[in-house]
Amino acid sequence: LACKPRASAASAAASSSRWTGNNKARTFLFSSSSAASIKLRPPPAKEVARSTATATVGATQLPPWETPPWEVRVLFDGDCPLCVREVNFLRAQDGGKGKVDLVDLAAEDYSPEDNRGVDFVTGMATIHGITPGGDIITGIEVFKRAYAAVGLGWVYSFAKVPALLKVANRVYDFWASRRLQVTGRPSMAEVMEARAAREAAMLAGGASACSLEDKECK
Repeated sequence: LACKPRASAASAAASSSRWTGNNKARTFLFSSSSAASIKLRPPPAKEVARSTATATVGATQLPPWETPPWEVRVLFDGDCPLCVREVNFLRAQDGGKGKVDLVDLAAEDYSPEDNRGVDFVTGMATIHGITPGGDIITGIEVFKRAYAAVGLGWVYSFAKVPALLKVANRVYDFWASRRLQVTGRPSMAEVMEARAAREAAMLAGGASACSLEDKECK
């Protein structure tokens, strides 16, 4: 049998060069394709959700937020005597400068849409505030910013200590959960029932007030 002659060293080198070149080309194409796919890939869902969080609260679409002139907005319970007393104190300290914006949750014209989606029930659970940037704050942080805005920031200087702030928030939450009972007011269920009845009556014919005792709107 005749044996085929072995490829010369030159032809082997040429073949090796072609193989290496082809692999380099394939490697380049793969790398380019990967880079292109990375550039075209949309941002992760988590980042998208975070970027739109200021525009929506749950399923509620909020109106565009414009930077206000005040330093903090306080959403307070206008039917709470002790709350109103503190609000009046802050208003007096503000002296008409408008650094603290005080909004009554219990007012008939209260609008959650104008207050970053904070509805009546949510606002009644604990004190809520809004920063000029549109962020929602709660608890002691609201008081700290409000007092600082009227030049009395030293009152809540203890809040700079994390341990003290934690204790203060727990104490306030305890008070907030029982303030209706402490101030001799009806339960939250009764408050909500009267509020719903008042709103229904206003839609039907324009009632102006509801009595929690007889459950009737006048």
